[in-house]
Amino acid sequence: MSDSNIVSTIESPSERWLAKARAHLDTLTKPLGSLGRLEDFAAQMVSIRQQEFAEPLRKAVYIFAADHGVTAEGVSAYPSEVTRQMVLNFLAHGAAINVLAKLHGVEMNVVDVGVDADFNRIGGLLHRKVRRGTRNMMHEPAMSSDELTEALGVGLDLADDSKTKGHNLVAVGEMGIGNTTAASAITTLLTGKPVEFTTGKGTGLNTEALQHKRRIIEVVLQKYFGEAKGDTLPDPVDILRIVGGLEIAAMTGFILGAARHGVAVVVDGFISTAAAAIAYALAPQVRGYLFAGHQSEEPGHKALLDYLELRPILALNMRLGEGTGAVLAMPILESAMCLYNQMATFESAGVSEARD
Repeated sequence: MSDSNIVSTIESPSERWLAKARAHLDTLTKPLGSLGRLEDFAAQMVSIRQQEFAEPLRKAVYIFAADHGVTAEGVSAYPSEVTRQMVLNFLAHGAAINVLAKLHGVEMNVVDVGVDADFNRIGGLLHRKVRRGTRNMMHEPAMSSDELTEALGVGLDLADDSKTKGHNLVAVGEMGIGNTTAASAITTLLTGKPVEFTTGKGTGLNTEALQHKRRIIEVVLQKYFGEAKGDTLPDPVDILRIVGGLEIAAMTGFILGAARHGVAVVVDGFISTAAAAIAYALAPQVRGYLFAGHQSEEPGHKALLDYLELRPILALNMRLGEGTGAVLAMPILESAMCLYNQMATFESAGVSEARD
């Protein structure tokens, strides 16, 4: 990947359209600001799309699946084969994300970017496997430079495909046993927060197992980065290559690609926000395209949201992943746009405005 080439093609959302949207919101038949954050969401969407009264939203969620070599260190309550099993569950329409995507009219796409299994070209799955899981970061970097480039390219290509399909509001989700370990390492390096603050129970570790997981992350970070955390930020590409995941890399590429196409992205929980944070570290202008679907129960998620200066739409004590929190937030963004597009103005409705 040539990050500089991609970064140079991403423009920030339009400040002119943002101001125009806020001015329009103030003409609607309501007290100023009375729709609260819905007004902020609508204005941001208009600034991204750079058009008013646009066509209805076409929503999609992309779920990137991959395995992690570090699971060999006992950092997850579940065995790595659960990644494969859950991908099959997605394809059988049996997971939480299937239910929510169907309910809210969100097109669902499942991507194998690095599952440690052979799906034999099974239908309904986007086959983009780079390799069968990352390497064990305890012993060697998770990916080679070429593998990282390929994984980022998977996301960029799918963002292109999404744009071609006409999607104008997309969400990213993931599935990968062991990926909270990768996300915690990324969070510590980007934010400078201590490992005990950025690392939670993931899939449900007990206290002893959680302490073990934290020790593994500390050893990995010391091995590759020493004291380089937060204030002395390593190259984001190196962070992703050494301690990231194939699905995190693909989501990073997808977010960069969506921003390049001027498409709003709803990020889900801890893992997808780690990808968004890497994308932001590479291209700060990406932040204007991001909505935080929710704040998860994983402790490192708040640190990433603070790093990105994003306020979550929802806070439901969730920690499932899969894109569930992002898809739940999509109808709120859709509601904001419907209010913006369909409410009458004071002038058109013949309603008197407030006295100065």
